[in-house]
Amino acid sequence: MMELKTVAVLDEGCFSVLLWNGRPFAVTLERTFEGRRVVIPTGQWLCTRTVFQKHGYETFEIHIPGHTRVLFHIGNKEDDSLACVLVGEFFAVFGAVDGIGDSARGFAEFMQRTEGLSQFYLNVSGR
Repeated sequence: MMELKTVAVLDEGCFSVLLWNGRPFAVTLERTFEGRRVVIPTGQWLCTRTVFQKHGYETFEIHIPGHTRVLFHIGNKEDDSLACVLVGEFFAVFGAVDGIGDSARGFAEFMQRTEGLSQFYLNVSGR
């Protein structure tokens, strides 16, 4: 079971921790919109394997009603995403901008944990 537990929602983004079978393994960052609104609400969401066409690598799409192509992908700062979940190894600061660090490694670990799965459910909490 994959869980996304939010620890802070700021103007700079929504910062969370990813857990697989109850064990934390990565951090995430999502874009926030006016009023610190996020695209993915609290709840349980189906995620299906797909390809991130812009960069040509496999990932998972989070199926959110009213939105298309909400993906997990690589990125370090809020503006690296339109509304997707960026995956990294640790929280970081880039100049004066909060973000997440070592995203390529964090995303690789995410894909390793989901190896062989065509889908899974994501439990989102703390929003």
